[in-house]
Amino acid sequence: MTELKNTERELHLFRMRLLFIGVFVFICFCLLVSRFVWLQIVKHDQYALQADENRISIVPVVPNRGLIMDRNGVVLAQNYSAYTLEITPSKITTDLDVLIDDLSQLVDIQPKHRKRFRKLMEDSKSFESLPIRTRLTDEEVARFTAQRFRFPGVDIQARLFRQYPLGDVASHVIGYIGRISQKDADIIDDLEDASNYNGTDYIGKEGLEKSYEKLLHGNTGFEEVEVSAGGKALRTLSRSAPTSGSNLILSVDIELQKVVEEAFGDRRGALVAIEPETGDVLAFVSKPTYDPNLFVEGIDQQSWNELNTSEEKPLVNRPLTGSYPPGSTYKPFMALAALELGKRTPSQAISDAGFFMFGGHRFNDDKPGGHGLIDMYRSIVMSCDTYYYMLANDLGVDAIHDFMKPFGFGQKTGIDLEHEKQGVLPSTSWKRAAYKKPAQQRWYAGETISLGIGQGYNTFTPLQMAHAIATLANNGVVMKPHLVKIVEDPKTKKRTLTVPSESFRIPLKQENIDIIKHAMIGVTQETFGTGYRAFAGAEYVAAGKTGTAQVVSIKKNEKYDSKRMAKNLHDHSLFTAFAPADHPRIALAIIVENGGFGAEAAAPIVRKALDYYLLGKRPQDKDKTPAQKVDISQTRPEAEVKADAESEGGPKPGGETTGNKD
Repeated sequence: MTELKNTERELHLFRMRLLFIGVFVFICFCLLVSRFVWLQIVKHDQYALQADENRISIVPVVPNRGLIMDRNGVVLAQNYSAYTLEITPSKITTDLDVLIDDLSQLVDIQPKHRKRFRKLMEDSKSFESLPIRTRLTDEEVARFTAQRFRFPGVDIQARLFRQYPLGDVASHVIGYIGRISQKDADIIDDLEDASNYNGTDYIGKEGLEKSYEKLLHGNTGFEEVEVSAGGKALRTLSRSAPTSGSNLILSVDIELQKVVEEAFGDRRGALVAIEPETGDVLAFVSKPTYDPNLFVEGIDQQSWNELNTSEEKPLVNRPLTGSYPPGSTYKPFMALAALELGKRTPSQAISDAGFFMFGGHRFNDDKPGGHGLIDMYRSIVMSCDTYYYMLANDLGVDAIHDFMKPFGFGQKTGIDLEHEKQGVLPSTSWKRAAYKKPAQQRWYAGETISLGIGQGYNTFTPLQMAHAIATLANNGVVMKPHLVKIVEDPKTKKRTLTVPSESFRIPLKQENIDIIKHAMIGVTQETFGTGYRAFAGAEYVAAGKTGTAQVVSIKKNEKYDSKRMAKNLHDHSLFTAFAPADHPRIALAIIVENGGFGAEAAAPIVRKALDYYLLGKRPQDKDKTPAQKVDISQTRPEAEVKADAESEGGPKPGGETTGNKD
C-alpha cells in the first residue's frame, strides 16, 4: 500500500522553519546593528581614546643631569653620551648564558661584565632593560647591528653617562651616582614627584650627588610617539622638552684640594679649610680617597672587596663622620672661656712643675720638670698641659660645655652632606643620658681635668674643629659651613647663594679675642712656639695651634714610646690655623691619624696649603724669597701688653727655646 505525502503539511513546516530562520537572522542583525550603534555612537569617544592610546605611546625623556664645578669653574662631574648593549630578561628566548656567549662573539664581554649584569638582575625587575656592556665602540655597534635579528630581547641604546674627570680627587665631596636599585625605587614611589623619575636609571648615592639629587636631576620630559601594531615607533607626534638639572658651583678650590691630598701622601687623615667671612669650604679632604667612576655602572666585586675590606678605610668620610679628641688645639678656646668667664687674666701665672695633682691622681705635663712660670700667652705658645688641667678644674664641665657649644663643638654644623656625625661635647646631663648604670651616670670631678687639654670624653669631627677655628678667626660671627656656594639655573643662568648671611654671633669681647689670636700668632712666630719650625720663613703671618691626641691610654709611671708601639696606636697629629692673622682669608683644621706630634706631621701640610692658597706656591716650587722674621710685639694686643707690664716678675715672651713637642 503506497503512503501519500501531505504536501500542505510539509509546505507549512517549511514556511515555519523559514520564518523562524528569518526571525533569528533578523534578531542577530538587530543585535549586530545595536552593537555597532553601541560601539560607534554611544561608546565612540571612549574607544576612540583607547585606540589612540594603543597607537600612541608616551615615552619619558630623561633630562641632562646638572654639572658640578669648583669655585673657579673647573668641571668635577659631567655627562657624556655613549652606546650600551642592553638585555631585557623577560624578552629573551634562549638560555641567558648561551645568549651572552653568542653576544661575546660580536662584543667584548668580560667575566666582570657578566658578574655585574647578574647583580643588576637581582636588584631589578625582569622587564627592565639592563646593560651588559657600556661605552661600545663604533665597530662593536656596527657588528651587533648587522646581526641584530639573531638576538630578540637585546638592543643597543644611546645613554647619557656620568663622569668624574679628576678621578679620586675630592671624591668624598662629590660622591657618585649609581643605578636605581629596588630599595631606591621603593623610596621614589613614596615621593610626591615620583613620576619625575620615569625612565630614569640613575640616582645620587653619596656626597653632593645625593644631597642635591632633586636639583641635579632636573624635570623629565615626554614624547608622544605613534607606534605600529608591532610596537615599532613610526613618528613623533608631540614633545615636551625636559628641563636639565641645576648646576652646582662649589665653594671648593679644587687646586687647593689637590695640593692637600698630595701633601698627605699615603697617610690617613682629614683636612677642612673654610673661608671665615662666608663659611665657604675651600678644601674638604679625606684620605685615602677612592675613584667614584667605579660606582657609576655598578662596581665589580673585586674592586668593592678591595675598598670595603681595606684597613685604610677609603670609603669613610673622615671630616664628616670621623670623631677624634681635639688635643691641644682645644686650649685657645679654653683660654678664651677663662677670659670671658672671669677665671683668668692674661698676666695671671702659675708655676708648672710638670704635673697637677688631683684626688691622689697625678696628671703629667708633656715636658718633664714642667715649663716654670707660665701665663696665658706662654700656655698657648708652649702648649702647657698643667695650665689647662688647673683651668678645667676651676671652670667645671658644665661651664666648659656651655661656652664651647656655640662654637659648634659636639654639634652638627648642618653642612650640605648627609650622615654628619655629632661627636661628643661632654656635660653632666650628657653622661646621665649616655650611660644606663647609676654608677656610670655620675660625673666625677677628676674626669674634668683631662677635658682642658682636649682629651677625656671630648670627641669632635675635623669639620667641627675647622668650623670652630673659623668662627674664632671671624671674631665670633658664625657662618654655616657649606660646600655648594651657588646653584645655577641651566636655562636662565640665574645664580642663587646657598648661605647668603650669617647664622648668629657669639657675644665675645673683642679684646679677649685679640689676646687669644696674639698667642696663636706666637705659636708660629716665637722661637719657642710649637709651630715655629713649620712656619719659618713664611711670607705671611699665620695664627695656629698644634695638637697631639692620644689613641691609647698610658699606664701610670709608663712613658710614651712610639718606637715600641704598633703604628695604629701612635698618637694623632693635629693642627688648627688661620691666615693672614690680621684679616683671615682661610681657617683650617687637620688631623693626621697616628702621625705623632702635631708640629711634625700636621703643621707642614697646613704650611703647604697656606702657601698655595695665599701665595699661589705649590710644594714643588722653589722658595726664592728670603726668610722674614716677624716682629711679634707689633701684633700684641694693647690690653695684654699693659697687663704684662703691670705684672711684677711676670714671664715675658721670647728668649727661651723649645717647650713640648705638641
